[in-house]
Amino acid sequence: MLVEFFSSDLTNDATPATANGQTVSIGISGSGATVKGMANATASNITAANIMARNGVVHVIDKVLLPQ
Repeated sequence: MLVEFFSSDLTNDATPATANGQTVSIGISGSGATVKGMANATASNITAANIMARNGVVHVIDKVLLPQ
């Protein structure tokens, strides 16, 4: 079951599941939010958030996420 996450729902060090069953790590700081795939060396910046789509909520990032 997929769950929609709005930017207001994200917390520091949260690990929500992705559509393929993997998890990502969320980071929240004064400069914004980041998301990191489990195999990424560095986190991706969330550059746009809460874009409503037909089947969920889109958050735009600036790097590719790598699964485990």
